[in-house]
Amino acid sequence: MDRITPERLDSLLDAFRDVRVLVVGDVMLDVYLRGGASRISPEAPVPVVRVHEEWVALGGAANVAANVVALGARCTVVGCVGDDAEGEKLRRAFEATGISATGLVVARERPTTVKTRVLVRYQQVARYDRESESDADAETEAALVDAVQRHAAEVDAVAAEDYNKGVLTAPVIAATLGRSRAHGHPVVVDPKARFFFDYAGATVFKPNLSELAAALRAPVHPDDPQWMQTTRTRLGCDNLLLTLGEDGMALATADGQLLRVPAVARSVYDVSGAGDTVTAVVTVALAAGASSAEAAVLANHAAGIEVGKAGVATVSPDELRAVVHEHHGTRVPGT
Repeated sequence: MDRITPERLDSLLDAFRDVRVLVVGDVMLDVYLRGGASRISPEAPVPVVRVHEEWVALGGAANVAANVVALGARCTVVGCVGDDAEGEKLRRAFEATGISATGLVVARERPTTVKTRVLVRYQQVARYDRESESDADAETEAALVDAVQRHAAEVDAVAAEDYNKGVLTAPVIAATLGRSRAHGHPVVVDPKARFFFDYAGATVFKPNLSELAAALRAPVHPDDPQWMQTTRTRLGCDNLLLTLGEDGMALATADGQLLRVPAVARSVYDVSGAGDTVTAVVTVALAAGASSAEAAVLANHAAGIEVGKAGVATVSPDELRAVVHEHHGTRVPGT
């Protein structure tokens, strides 16, 4: 079979409903303020935004979890929030979305990470962040490790979503990978710079082009099979999935293949959260029995859907089904 046919997709989507995922990483609360701007402030050369609408959404690792649930799977999150009103809002958002918050740890020494975006109609004009980028303290770190160990046995796959906000420290990473391997679960990693080389043993390691170039301090060659396999070996992962924005993805597999997956977005409205969607789809698809190539193709389609939406968004099984039917089955590269 050289395509993800509609029949194969239906089989995978049916299996999604039985999948349980553990997401470990930096959860965030996204706050949106939208209004109009008809004048410039007399105090500084900036627009005066009269806010008409305010809403919150799940961000960071929490957005990965939201995407997992939107695909029909179940999800538990291990992360930390502050002892503050924003942390309580995040918990309520988890409950409303159907995400288990039993792995959340309250870190009294740090605030809940909040990203507030100011929009004039649909154009973002400012963003301000409330966060701590320091590592979790010893007490919080121990609680995170304990939460990973408690929940890893209850799931079918694990996603580690690192935003450099202090949750995925070396001990938490080691616990996440160790417990997942012990239970035979696939682990999908979306890394950031600080612990980039600490994820050896990951099933799928998913940096973007700029992240990989910065970590290696060298140019990246996604079309060079030997370079991609050498890099995959250096990172110690089974599969290296390199996301390339408008150029799609490159997948170096454990059996030595290099697969190029072209981008499929018909229109790009907002790229926010596309990486989270890719992480979620790859994780759920692998747990449902998809090959790494099939998971990459489905994630690529999902990213194409997500960037056509405003703000951070999720993708549903029906949307994936519609895209595959539109393409009359999607070819899996290398088959």
